[in-house]
Amino acid sequence: MKIKQGQNTEHLVEVVVNAMQEVKGENIVSLDLKEVTHSVADYFVICHANSHTQVQAIARRVEEETMKTLNDRPWHKEGIQNAEWVLLDYTDIVVHVFYKEARTFYALEDLWADGEVKEYEYKV
Repeated sequence: MKIKQGQNTEHLVEVVVNAMQEVKGENIVSLDLKEVTHSVADYFVICHANSHTQVQAIARRVEEETMKTLNDRPWHKEGIQNAEWVLLDYTDIVVHVFYKEARTFYALEDLWADGEVKEYEYKV
């Protein structure tokens, strides 16, 4: 089942967050942007890691889980090689996996502050 625009995006967010938690993504948040004028997606899901290797591992895990669980893959991805900021675009949901310092620098949560923020627990 491939998620189409407007269909069960919340389930995709849940799968992405669970995948991030499995690989110890830190400070995981989702931004609900559905009510934000001119937003590029319905949701951003954001986390960071403390090494480039972990950034790549989180992005890989998100791709694996969305494919396994939902038979869905990003239509576009960027940043895998340098692993400062990996972007996985699932059309309605854009996943951002940052290296910690890059997340601070780009401050997406501040840029999209009109969106509703949901924080997720860090799983040990």
